[in-house]
Amino acid sequence: MHAFALFGMAVLAAWILYQSGVSNNSGGADKNNRYLADYKHSSVAGASQGHLNMDCYLDLVLMSKMYPQNAELIYQADKYGHHPQALSRMVYAANLYLQSDTNAEQYNAARSQIARIYNQYQVRTQEENIIPWMNDSNWAVLKDALARDSAAIRQAAKLTGVDARLIVGCTVGEQLRLFNTKREQIKRYLGPVAMTVQSQFSYGINGIKEATAIKVEKHLKDSASPFYMGPQYAHILDFSTEDTTEERKARLTDWHHHLYSYIYTACVLKQTMLQWKRAGYDISDRPEILFTLFNLGFNASKPHADPQCGGANIEVNNRMYTFGGLGYDFFYSGELAQIYPMNVHLFTD
Repeated sequence: MHAFALFGMAVLAAWILYQSGVSNNSGGADKNNRYLADYKHSSVAGASQGHLNMDCYLDLVLMSKMYPQNAELIYQADKYGHHPQALSRMVYAANLYLQSDTNAEQYNAARSQIARIYNQYQVRTQEENIIPWMNDSNWAVLKDALARDSAAIRQAAKLTGVDARLIVGCTVGEQLRLFNTKREQIKRYLGPVAMTVQSQFSYGINGIKEATAIKVEKHLKDSASPFYMGPQYAHILDFSTEDTTEERKARLTDWHHHLYSYIYTACVLKQTMLQWKRAGYDISDRPEILFTLFNLGFNASKPHADPQCGGANIEVNNRMYTFGGLGYDFFYSGELAQIYPMNVHLFTD
């Protein structure tokens, strides 16, 4: 009886304490509230987006040395996020704990050293591309045309299993070659055009020779050929008329619709890649070699262990480039990446 009475008194006392609010956690302001609130007044928040991201990446480099897990989490969150200032906010939040960390002194010293070196170099105000030929006014026109042709390029990529960015690299090289070889003629008769279609010797925006086009078509049908792409591709270039010569020419020289130019281009790339792969030399991840071989043609495609980037010499603004080099420059430039992203595999079925 005494035990029950004591238990009852304990329960009653606990209930009274609960009702009186004595046991409540009243909370309080976070000790770091001032630091968190100061973000909107910080130099980080007021920086231009490009400069801001560069500063934050420098901080991430240091953070990856001390806390690689956090640096990786922030990098991935920024990569897949859609907040323009997410990166700066995440780095700002992490710095809160870095400043009270045992390595704070070392971190701040390294940060100051990097900032001192970085700030020695003046920010260039003009929007100049590090790749010289991309500063040519014609590149802006061509880039716009390639963006507007994205539906045809993507369709060709889907039909052939060839990366769209790889197809575009060939177009970049061919259009720059054509414009700069016949610059005065094009300026005089056509003015600033988006993409020029060839109709003599080579056809279309990618300069496909008739002999090359015929070989592409034969390789699609010949299962014994080292260039054979497989039965699923055998009919992608079938003709609808008996006059194959005229139909082929019409396909490639159509001023308004460039789909067939891109399909033939993609086939050359894939057929050449397969020829080399079957010979024991995998160049499926070597865009500069693929661009070079596209430019040189099937006859020059002889698989060996040491392929070299090259092809036709092309002069742009008094500077010499090669066809393969121009394609390589574009492929790894980041230009048009939102439309033609970088993919792990350049060839699929």
